[in-house]
Amino acid sequence: MKTLWEIMSWVSQKERFKEIEDYIEFSKYYLEFISTELQAEIVAQNEVNYHFFQYRRDGEYNITRPVNEDLFLALCDYEDVARSFEETLENIRDIKNNELKRKYINDFVYTTQQSIGCALDALPSSKTNTSRKINGDLFERLMQLIIKRLGFIIDSEILKVKIPNSNEIMKYQNDIEIKVNGEIAAIGSVKTSSKDRVDKIFLDKLMYNRLTQKNTPHFAIFLHDVQRVGKEPNYKIGQTFLTGHFKAYTIGLNSLDGVYYCDLRPVMKTDALLKQHIKSLDYLLCEDIWNYIS
Repeated sequence: MKTLWEIMSWVSQKERFKEIEDYIEFSKYYLEFISTELQAEIVAQNEVNYHFFQYRRDGEYNITRPVNEDLFLALCDYEDVARSFEETLENIRDIKNNELKRKYINDFVYTTQQSIGCALDALPSSKTNTSRKINGDLFERLMQLIIKRLGFIIDSEILKVKIPNSNEIMKYQNDIEIKVNGEIAAIGSVKTSSKDRVDKIFLDKLMYNRLTQKNTPHFAIFLHDVQRVGKEPNYKIGQTFLTGHFKAYTIGLNSLDGVYYCDLRPVMKTDALLKQHIKSLDYLLCEDIWNYIS
């Protein structure tokens, strides 16, 4: 078993996460650690399926971000899912009607990324900004690696788009560009949450498609939209997804071609408009991504 210090050192080195297998290896060690070495596991007061992990003295008694226990796999289950994950990706279009395997896709990605996020939460508060950057970068890389395993050619680059009737250019930094025959077929944004980020994604689609005079599909991938709120011992979870904000951009500006979450909020499953535009991550990998390039 790795010590918490070893885990924190590992997760701080982004260069150690180059392949999906590297993510799996780290997650196994983290899940093994939390199975016996936590100070406490705290249940959210308002939504009991969300838990927080509290570290011992070696982690300065820090408390992690909320973790959805309906998605977060225990070590033995994670090992089983991870073992077949590569085969799942290779045959992704064949599991369209297999609800269990589709659920495991979401569980795997969620558990893998939350293992990283929670491990980063053990770092001192002075490193909060660095931790946030590492977490976001590693989620982006994980999704790039997964989409590549589906057989797609993807880039993450700064696009330069010429402004009509001008010598000026507009630059776009895209997380994922899916290319077919050297041409961009779809553009994706990958963020751990939509908080303070969703506006730019809608605007990027509007400006890019107008300036290029194309109708390139734009999609967004989010891990979750919750955060810890309240004070000990009454910790709760707060929703960071802005329902009205999302609807305003979707109706008043231009809708995204797809929005995907590992951890869907309840309102995304019950609101008629949100249900139409927001789905779980498996829909992107099993179905929608193939429509974007057709």
